[in-house]
Amino acid sequence: MNLTGKERISNILKRQPVDRIGLFEHFWSDTQTAWTARKNIAEDVNFSDHFGFDLELSWPFNVIADLDYKDEVIEENDETKLTRNGNGALLRTHKLHDATPEHVDFLVKDRAGWEQHIKPKLAPDRRRINFQTYRAAKESARKAGRFFAWSGVNVFEIMKDVCGHQYMLIGMAEDPDWIRDMAITYARLTVELQEILFAEEGWPDGIWYYEDMGFKQRPFMSPRMYREIVLPAHKYSMGFAKSRGLPVIVHSCGYVEPLLPGLLEAGIDCLQVIEVKAGMDLLKLYKQYGEVLSFMGGIDVRTLYTNDRAIIDAELEAKIPIVKGHFGYVLHSDHSIPNTVYYETYKYFIQRGLELGSYGN
Repeated sequence: MNLTGKERISNILKRQPVDRIGLFEHFWSDTQTAWTARKNIAEDVNFSDHFGFDLELSWPFNVIADLDYKDEVIEENDETKLTRNGNGALLRTHKLHDATPEHVDFLVKDRAGWEQHIKPKLAPDRRRINFQTYRAAKESARKAGRFFAWSGVNVFEIMKDVCGHQYMLIGMAEDPDWIRDMAITYARLTVELQEILFAEEGWPDGIWYYEDMGFKQRPFMSPRMYREIVLPAHKYSMGFAKSRGLPVIVHSCGYVEPLLPGLLEAGIDCLQVIEVKAGMDLLKLYKQYGEVLSFMGGIDVRTLYTNDRAIIDAELEAKIPIVKGHFGYVLHSDHSIPNTVYYETYKYFIQRGLELGSYGN
């Protein structure tokens, strides 16, 4: 059989037979710039088309608290920029390379700050939805036969942007009802916005949530805290998708293995990105959950940093023949592809990975 991307991913998320493993990837924004400068690709090339990815995502929501607030630049130099945004968060971004913004300070540090500055502003305003972005991506995916997923942040990731990890985690320990209220408020907002968007522009093929809940060797919270504080909001947001028959993919950087039983209870169908350097082990997870959960990622991106095909071969050959066993795997690195990875290296990674991930005729 020769499936379309939509058919292939739909089957993979249900662990049903396919012709080959799936294919998708994330890149740092300066990677395309570097590859263009090296004359590998044209400046305006669409990576999904160019590499033949099976998925297409659209991130159409803005969940910043104050939609009318214009980001204020507090200080700026040749390398960084310090900005205050509509959440009252003070963030430092780097100009010379892609990186996660540095958390400098937050207006919201406790329940009182949340109730005064943020919660009253979280109405399902239509201005929060980029209808055109969603419409265009949906049509692009339809024409290319790709699986189309709405994508956006879930509650842990949103709360982190409002009060930072430090105050959020202190709140989990000292005032769990505050964090629980934030989580369910954002889950409801997300679902309300999805209802508006999907009623007007049509339903996606699936839902993709970004939810970074771990760091090196540890999740940010214990499984008990997850169940008591975050899981109800996950059940609400993911439950909305599942009630409409939509599969749910969850991206989570860091070590999140202890949280997987709760995520499965919430309704997750596929775990992405399975970060090796944080302690995640694709083969271990496959052996434990491969019959009930699909996987995307888990290929150590540091092997691609080497631009050494023998090292890449060893990583792929150790994993792909095993994890393709239940038809529930999508080829993806365990993070994003940086500009230090050569274009030719990434092309080889795809070629070899899909060779190993073929199911034959």
